[in-house]
Amino acid sequence: MLTERQVLILKSIILLYTSYGNPIGSKTLMNEAGMKFSSATIRNEMVRLEELGFIEKTHSSSGRIPSIKGYRFYVDHLVHPTEIQKKDIVTIKQSFSNTFHQLDEIVVQSAEVLSQLTSYTAISLGPELKDSKLTGFRLVPLNEHRVMVILVTDKGHVENQVFSLPKTIQPSDLEKMVKIFNERLVGHTLMEVFQKLKTEMPILINKYAKSAEGMLTILDDVILQAGRDQIHVGGRMNMLDYSIGLDVEKFKSIYSLMEDQHDLAHLLTPYHSGIEVRIGQELDDELFDEFSLITASYNVMGYGTGLIALLGPTSMPYSKMISLVDVFRNELSKKIVDYYRSMED
Repeated sequence: MLTERQVLILKSIILLYTSYGNPIGSKTLMNEAGMKFSSATIRNEMVRLEELGFIEKTHSSSGRIPSIKGYRFYVDHLVHPTEIQKKDIVTIKQSFSNTFHQLDEIVVQSAEVLSQLTSYTAISLGPELKDSKLTGFRLVPLNEHRVMVILVTDKGHVENQVFSLPKTIQPSDLEKMVKIFNERLVGHTLMEVFQKLKTEMPILINKYAKSAEGMLTILDDVILQAGRDQIHVGGRMNMLDYSIGLDVEKFKSIYSLMEDQHDLAHLLTPYHSGIEVRIGQELDDELFDEFSLITASYNVMGYGTGLIALLGPTSMPYSKMISLVDVFRNELSKKIVDYYRSMED
């Protein structure tokens, strides 16, 4: 358990580091944070915080930077809402003042505006893809080598796609695959289906229907089409600004992932309702060890819930970003409700 003084020092280190980006030493804490303790006392407490894993010492300086554990403690216990600047609120409201003819347009606009406001990378997910449940799955043979996949969701959407069967697939394995899909996927949301296609389904197919393994990629595409409002990413190139020092190959891998909606769906799950912050290794992908992801669900009365997410460095100013995302999701929710109502008129 941290003492009150240790909490104060940790909070000050995080606030100063997220503001300036430089390692924080005892003199900086005394001058910038107005610490009333002696320099020796502050140094001793910093050593203790380092021993507990809340801060880290860099090689180039005697100052400290927050660790993932430190950020986690800060987000869980010390973050308080901050007042959003009026100009940002005006920008958000104006961005949704236009008339939109398709839900996709709102999804795209929301990601682009949020990325511009924050200079980070924003991901927007509409309510139909997030909440639609898979209620039916069928394979209809058209000839010896071609079949049609038919998916039905509880939103009344039917998606079908014709494709050629790999010659290696055995008819008996196709039957097993259909049975596995109906038992394991039907009744789950499309986002849950995405998750299962990446985790448990390859294991089951490899165990019971080995020759049908190539079908998983095809099914990914069909599922994605069933979510009519898809996923949009805004501000991909912002990563160049907030990921200074990131390995070039790692950046290329992350950028490619941002263009793959299947991987994005995987990145956004699992998540909880409300606002959630996942930091570094909590994202379950080593590509994002130096990133944090803020996800915020938003309710669309009578139409389910959607998701807005913000990807940035672990050193992002969490209070400001969480507050901004909170305001943003509420405005986005209002706009989507207005859109649905206009479709009913």
